[in-house]
Amino acid sequence: MITLQRPGALSALPPLSLYVHLPWCLRKCPYCDFNSHEPSAALSAGSPGAGHLSAQTEARYLDALRADLESALPQIWGRRVYTVFIGGGTPSLFSPDSIDRLLSDIRARLPLEADAEITLEANPGTFETDRFKAFHQAGINRLSIGVQSFDDAKLRALGRVHNRAQAIAAVEEAQRNFETFNLDLMYALPGQSSDDLDADIQQALAFEPPHLSLYHLTLEPNTRFATQPPKGLPDEDTAFDMLDHLIERTTAAGLQRYEVSAYARPGHASAHNLNYWQFGDYLGIGAGAHSKISFPDRIVRQVRWREPAAYMDKAMQGLALSNEQDVPLKSRAFEFMMNALRLKDGFELLRFTERTGLTLASIQQPLAQAEAKGLLARDLVRAWPTEKGFDFLSDLQGLFLQD
Repeated sequence: MITLQRPGALSALPPLSLYVHLPWCLRKCPYCDFNSHEPSAALSAGSPGAGHLSAQTEARYLDALRADLESALPQIWGRRVYTVFIGGGTPSLFSPDSIDRLLSDIRARLPLEADAEITLEANPGTFETDRFKAFHQAGINRLSIGVQSFDDAKLRALGRVHNRAQAIAAVEEAQRNFETFNLDLMYALPGQSSDDLDADIQQALAFEPPHLSLYHLTLEPNTRFATQPPKGLPDEDTAFDMLDHLIERTTAAGLQRYEVSAYARPGHASAHNLNYWQFGDYLGIGAGAHSKISFPDRIVRQVRWREPAAYMDKAMQGLALSNEQDVPLKSRAFEFMMNALRLKDGFELLRFTERTGLTLASIQQPLAQAEAKGLLARDLVRAWPTEKGFDFLSDLQGLFLQD
């Protein structure tokens, strides 16, 4: 007897990652649209406005994370976790002891792969001697450092709390303690010349980083820069030229562009981000965290309460979720392509069917359109963006939108 699979049903569940959001920063950057908050006097250590979290706040937030995770366990029961990413905010505001407790709580409740990639985002403005070493001893095996620039004037224009010397000290400490780490750099900054850009990339590459993320400064809605744009931003053509120069320099240094904004040496690509881009699953815990969780018969997206105090109260009651909705069949192709087409190698055609529950026939028309426009290439196994497709990624992804 032939059994027909219901449309949208998944034949296999994708790999699962864990994302943990620590929402506080020393200061909110004017370009940042992430869920980050400056500590209030009530949450800070020392005098009002000290800007560092108190031990009591850290402990209460860790209690909330543990409660949040325990409430979510029935949805992912029996599934192994391949990567953990602790993001923010500025997670390195938390003490190494708190990170150690967090990872202990996670390991006690989730089956982590023995070689799981465990990443912590760090800000040079929270750097202290031996702090990174203590994070490594707690179980962090990959660090992502938000340098953004090595130019003091550009750092001030971006509202960053660190300076060039602190950035260099933080990267040197990461080199001493981690086999793999990532540097974040931004380009097309206010008043940035080609010489300024070259000085930044030269300094970054001098550290021989295993991984480099290069981001165009964009004016996101609901940020201070959106309402008060900085002066002297390079125009679009100049920004394209800057990116071409960055690609040339990173390639010459042995870093390969494997995603729109990501460059890595062999063996150092971000496994956590690759799981996102390959339409894998992730459980997100913490204030404002997002989740994508697949079941045999549906795919669900979830959001936690955004404001930290509200999140902590709700999580302790077992009510951390503020919103949950199924991903409808008509949206799955676009959501898949929004991620997979960011990768230089694109995606396996069979993975599309496996991860979305849709047939390849459902995307033959947009695939053909993308190919005809020179935005995409394919063979019998894979489809991938061309160089033109990378340059006009939004146009390529938009072909997969359904009315």
